[in-house]
Amino acid sequence: MSRFSFANRLRAWLPLLPILALLLGSYWLNLQVKPFVPSTGAQRHDVDFVVYGLRSTALNTEGQPRLSLLTEKMWHYPDDDTTHLQNPNLTSFIKGQAPTSIDALSGMLSSKGEEIQLHEDVRIFRPGKWPSQDQRFSTEFLRVLPDKGWAETNFPVLMYDRYNTINAVGMELDTEARTVRLLKQVRAVHEQAD
Repeated sequence: MSRFSFANRLRAWLPLLPILALLLGSYWLNLQVKPFVPSTGAQRHDVDFVVYGLRSTALNTEGQPRLSLLTEKMWHYPDDDTTHLQNPNLTSFIKGQAPTSIDALSGMLSSKGEEIQLHEDVRIFRPGKWPSQDQRFSTEFLRVLPDKGWAETNFPVLMYDRYNTINAVGMELDTEARTVRLLKQVRAVHEQAD
């Protein structure tokens, strides 16, 4: 009698076996497939604008030029809010002084423009009162804070003028006070005036 009742029960549940197998297969398939998440612009590192031949001048409170930026090409990434520069030239104007000029092969401008990082063949020209007092600097990286009139690097620096050649590692340049601080491993060569 128990055999008969077990067989009857099995026949009653037999039509539900394919449905159960289908449910288990769907569950397993759902675990294997990751859902598609639509991409947003913030996740991608795509350029949102490009400017060629940019010339920009910032003015001081008196309406006089304070800072000038020229670059062959400038492009912006919205995901990290950085602006990249190709062959930038930065010129700082300080009242009563000759303008200081900085050139590089590439650069990057921070999101609010408070910091400019210049890379590759960075050259600084700071004119003196006479041509013999002109100062030139060369390095591979320079961090510029234009609002503070400050530039610095921890890379090797070559500083030279008509009579002196100075090699160092690291430099702090204050354009307003017209001072230079060489940080370490300073080696200088001085030639006698003619």
